[in-house]
Amino acid sequence: MTNHSEATGSPENGDRADRGLEEALERSGVAGPAESDAPTPAHSDRDGDRPPPRPAPDISCTTSYRSHGDTQQVTLRSPAELADALPYLLGYRPEDSIVLVALHDKDGQGRFGGRARLGIPANRDDWPAAARQLAQGLVTGSARRGVRPEQMILFLCREPDPGGSGRQVKDHLAPLAHALRVECGALDVPVVEALCVSDGRYWSYCCDNQECCPAAGTPMGLAGTSVLAAAATYAGLQVRGTLRELRARLLPREGFATADQEAALDAAGLKLVPRILDEAGRATVADETLRLAERLLRRLAAAPPVSGALPSDLRDDDLIRHDEAATLILGLQDRTTRDRAAEWMEGDDAAPALRLWRALARRCSGPYGEHAAAPLTLAGWVAWSTGDELEAREALAMALGADPDYLFARLLHQACNEGLDPESVRRCLRSERSSRTGDSDGDSAVSGAGDGDSDGGRGRGGGAASG
Repeated sequence: MTNHSEATGSPENGDRADRGLEEALERSGVAGPAESDAPTPAHSDRDGDRPPPRPAPDISCTTSYRSHGDTQQVTLRSPAELADALPYLLGYRPEDSIVLVALHDKDGQGRFGGRARLGIPANRDDWPAAARQLAQGLVTGSARRGVRPEQMILFLCREPDPGGSGRQVKDHLAPLAHALRVECGALDVPVVEALCVSDGRYWSYCCDNQECCPAAGTPMGLAGTSVLAAAATYAGLQVRGTLRELRARLLPREGFATADQEAALDAAGLKLVPRILDEAGRATVADETLRLAERLLRRLAAAPPVSGALPSDLRDDDLIRHDEAATLILGLQDRTTRDRAAEWMEGDDAAPALRLWRALARRCSGPYGEHAAAPLTLAGWVAWSTGDELEAREALAMALGADPDYLFARLLHQACNEGLDPESVRRCLRSERSSRTGDSDGDSAVSGAGDGDSDGGRGRGGGAASG
């Protein structure tokens, strides 16, 4: 879950061009608004201010060592190990976040289940609603998959303001922790541990014993030293930094020729919008848009690799001219064209397609921010199709932030959050492509890397980017 999980539209807002992909998602079990948007029944705080019971001494989870073909059980025995393990449970380091982790009973120990994250609302008046949304979303989502949690672990992660302290953060967030414990308790899923992680320390909201949980907090220790961190490292699993770093790959960059890009979008709009609105011209614009996208996919695929996310993104930005980006951004506003572009979701097409959609999303600045919904949705779809659920959820949430009524993004976001298999959508897209081309396998857009690119792969600066 993300801050954008409440940003949804109505299924009736979609037009006929959405029906094929929407139906594929509905066949996957996704239909209508997400649980977090459903009306919440009233309930009472049955436990009042009485804290839930302390956890059992051991909380265990399992992690799979794919490189070795077996499964090992890892046991976490302290709040410190829980706090250090959090980035490995999520796959990234949470910032300014509420994180709920479900526990399932196994032989008297807790076994980690589903996780849900929500940004901490800036307005304290929004905390009760956020607590309700997060608790109900995780419990009902887990129950739908047949694994209703028995207990919860809560993490509140926030760094102090300049001049502030972690203890101040802990005290400030105490009402939020209480609201979350109440909401989980009302669902008969008690919070057995609630930790505030801030400024290199952690505090427990469930224990006031000064011997084990001092008021000054407990130092976290060296990051990555828990048994789960060691197991994850041994298994080849990596923590991907923060969500802020991931989102930066999808947001317009300051100082990146914003005025020039907006001028190119203005010019492209004058040429393309009348043609898109014309029934006869719409198909022609779609073909031109897709041919241009294919050329850019080949250009990106042929570019020399570079190491690091930022250098890679800068290289891709230099490979795409402003007029090319503007033409694609506006062309993808036609949903039939967007659905055709969504077919580049696997094999050799997937990696350059994801790079292209990221680069286009970064060009949607200023008054064109809403236009980012299409490339962000495509980026989220390709990420989900290729197994990267973290980037998929964030890209789709950002698409809903750009346009809350973007139906394809909303359904994909819900499906990804529900842990559904994207294969049903892939089958739908393969079927559409084969019925159109008569080719059951379909042609890769990058199979002839470098062919048909009239400018020879030259970027907006006039020369090929070398990385």
